[in-house]
Amino acid sequence: MNILLEVNDSKAAFMMELLNNFSFVKAKPISPAKALLMEEIKEAVDNLKLVEKGKLKAQPLDELLNEL
Repeated sequence: MNILLEVNDSKAAFMMELLNNFSFVKAKPISPAKALLMEEIKEAVDNLKLVEKGKLKAQPLDELLNEL
């Protein structure tokens, strides 16, 4: 299982040391840019699920292409 944690910078070293002391945990830091990308992808997937359920209206492809 993968878990994404957000930790204050002042406690990051402590948290990494703590996690690395568990033999069953593999911990590695990620860049802020990668964390943002992961969050945006998660949001996009959540929106897609809402569209599929009919709870959110999708933007027509023509409108999307015109914005580009």
